[in-house]
Amino acid sequence: MPRAQAIALALLVAFIAAAPFLLFPVYVMKVLCFALYACAFNLLLGYAGLLSFGHAAYFGMGSYLSAHAAKVWGFTPELAIVTGGLTATVLGAAFGYLAIRRQGIYFAMITLALAQMVYFFCVQAPFTGGEDGIQAVPRGALLGVLDLTPDFTLYWVVAAVFLAGFLFLYRIVHSPFGQVLKAIRDNEPRAISLGYRSDDYKLLAFVLSAAIAGIAGGTKAIVFQIATLTDVNWPMSGEAVLMTLLGGIGTLFGPVVGALIIVTLQAELAQFGAWVTVIQGVIFVACVLAFRRGVVGELQQAIRRPL
Repeated sequence: MPRAQAIALALLVAFIAAAPFLLFPVYVMKVLCFALYACAFNLLLGYAGLLSFGHAAYFGMGSYLSAHAAKVWGFTPELAIVTGGLTATVLGAAFGYLAIRRQGIYFAMITLALAQMVYFFCVQAPFTGGEDGIQAVPRGALLGVLDLTPDFTLYWVVAAVFLAGFLFLYRIVHSPFGQVLKAIRDNEPRAISLGYRSDDYKLLAFVLSAAIAGIAGGTKAIVFQIATLTDVNWPMSGEAVLMTLLGGIGTLFGPVVGALIIVTLQAELAQFGAWVTVIQGVIFVACVLAFRRGVVGELQQAIRRPL
């Protein structure tokens, strides 16, 4: 691991370790869940060069199935989260197979259309609770032993899930598979000429991204004890795009910083009601104009070290 990345990772771990003593645990858990979601999206956009407008489908279905598994099937929290991740994996494989043969705006529109199909399915499906969602989801006990009802206890489980997902993504990006993804992103015809089957690599990246997004959604459902249509609606896909662009596309730590900024803005601007979206949009435009590579991207450019 390069020195700059090692320092950044150490600072991230230090922040996670100190955060519950300095901030509200639920707030930090929300940041970690959305940071993992944004990191999953960044694998697809930042390293495979595929802009998906449908990641809410995997985040939302992961949330719904985790909530349903915990509340109705009586699964322990870790099994409920895994159920959400597996659901998103299967959905990602099916949708990726349909979308991956298109590029650019056509790929983006197909992913958006498929995600909206999932949204309308969730509106009608009995197990989702319609507009009421799945409420009063039990946090349960980790491995049937550790009670996760207290926020402080649950925080460490969420932190472990985030770090495991983040390090897994780091390993993917720095593996030979990740290097091929970058080659396909930069020059797909050349990668194909070297013998790489680009569609297979992109499909696998799509499935991995969907799986991690599902785990993030499942973790969020356990934290807030609810899964609603908001999790699977198209604005949730926009959240992933916004966090990644704001933090820095194609950087490991960019989506984490972007998630921290967006969640903090939403919390601080909640008093403005419906104007939150407008204010958030203005801030986003200003940041994009001032930091075209994103916050971490600009920092990376300044120190000439990969982050």
